[in-house]
Amino acid sequence: MECMNRRIPSALVNADLAVRRYGDLGTRWLHGMWEADPLADAVVADEFGASSATVEVRKALVDGIDALPDAPESLRALFAFLDDEPEWLDHSRLDNAADALIRHTPVMGMVLGAASLLRGAASEIAGKPLALTGRYVSQPAVRSVEVGEWLRHVIARGGMRREGAGFAFTVRVRLIHAHVRRGIVASGLWDEDAWGVPIPQPYMAFTIAEFGHICVEAMQTLGVRFTDTELDDIYHLWRYVGHVIGMSDELNLCKEADHVLVEELYRLTSPGPSQDDRDFVAALTDDYLVPELANLLPGNNRVRTSLALTLMHSLQRVFVGDAEADALGIPDSPLKHVVRRAGPALALVNRIQERRYPDKARTTARAYKVRDAAMDRMRVDYGVAHDLVDAAPH
Repeated sequence: MECMNRRIPSALVNADLAVRRYGDLGTRWLHGMWEADPLADAVVADEFGASSATVEVRKALVDGIDALPDAPESLRALFAFLDDEPEWLDHSRLDNAADALIRHTPVMGMVLGAASLLRGAASEIAGKPLALTGRYVSQPAVRSVEVGEWLRHVIARGGMRREGAGFAFTVRVRLIHAHVRRGIVASGLWDEDAWGVPIPQPYMAFTIAEFGHICVEAMQTLGVRFTDTELDDIYHLWRYVGHVIGMSDELNLCKEADHVLVEELYRLTSPGPSQDDRDFVAALTDDYLVPELANLLPGNNRVRTSLALTLMHSLQRVFVGDAEADALGIPDSPLKHVVRRAGPALALVNRIQERRYPDKARTTARAYKVRDAAMDRMRVDYGVAHDLVDAAPH
C-alpha cells in the first residue's frame, strides 16, 4: 500500500494484491471507496425552503430545470450534467437491448434474485447501508418489487431518453442513494475509516455489473443465448444507466470485460458476508424467490413450495459457487448438478420456440405485455402501492 498516497478502508482485504494484479484499475478501485456522488450529494445537502430536494428534482425531471427559476446552483449543476447526453450514446442500441432482454423476462427476473443480489451479498461493507436503514432483512419482497418497477421503465423502448420514465426513475434512485449517504453519516453509526463512504463508486460499479454481466452469465447458464450484437447493446444500455445514476468515467463500465474485472475486484477485496447478509439471503429466498418460483411449478401449494425451495437453493449454488453459498448459509442440494448441466438442453428448447414463433416483433411486443402483467400482479400480491422508496407511505 506504500504505492498509494491515500489510506485504504481497514475492513477491505487484499489491497496490495488488488494493485499488483490489476494495476491502475486496482488503485482506482481502492481510492474509489472514498468517492461518492458529488453532484447528487450536493443537492440533498442544499436548502429548498418549504420544498425538498426530492420534490424539486421530480419537478425538474418533468418540466426541465429552467421551469424552476429559484433552483439552487447544486440542482442546476446536476441537471446540466443530466441534460448533456454523452457523445457515445446511441438510443437505438438502448432500444435493441431492451427488446433482447424483455424476450427473456421470466429467466431474467429469476437470476436477478438468485444470482445478482446474492453475489452482492458477499461483502458485509456493501450491505451495511441497507442494513442501517432497516430495510435489508425486513422488506425483501417489497424491495424486489421496487427494483422491478425501476427495471420495468429502464428496460423499455425509449425508457432512457431524457423524457423517458426509465431516465426519471434512475435519477430518483440516484437521489435516494444520496439521501441514504447523508442519513447514515448523520446517524453517527458509520465507521468511515473501516468502510470508506456509504455507497461508494466501486460498489455502484458492482451494482451495474449485477444487472449486466452477472445477470447475463446466469441467464446463459439457464439456456439463454444472446447474439454478439445483442450483448454489445446490453452493455451499452448499462453503461448509460451507470452514467445517469452517478458513475464516474473512471469506473463506469463500458464493455463486458469491464464488468468482469469489477466482479473480480469486488470478490478479491471483500471481507466476506456478515450475519446481516446471511439473514438477508434467507429472507429474500423464503419471502420472495421461493413463492415466485413456486408460481411457475405444477402441483398443490405444499408440493410446489417444497420443490421450489430445493430448486432455488440449487440455482443459488450454481450461480454463486459453493464457497460463497457456504459463507451465505445456503443449504446444499444434489440437484445443483442437474441445474449446472441443463444449459444446453434449455438452449435447444429456446431455439425450437424461436422457430415455432419466428415473428420476433410480435414475440417482443407480447413479452412487454407479459412483463407488465407480472409486475402488476406482484404489486398486488406483496401489497406495494408505491413505485420507489421515495414515494413509500412512511
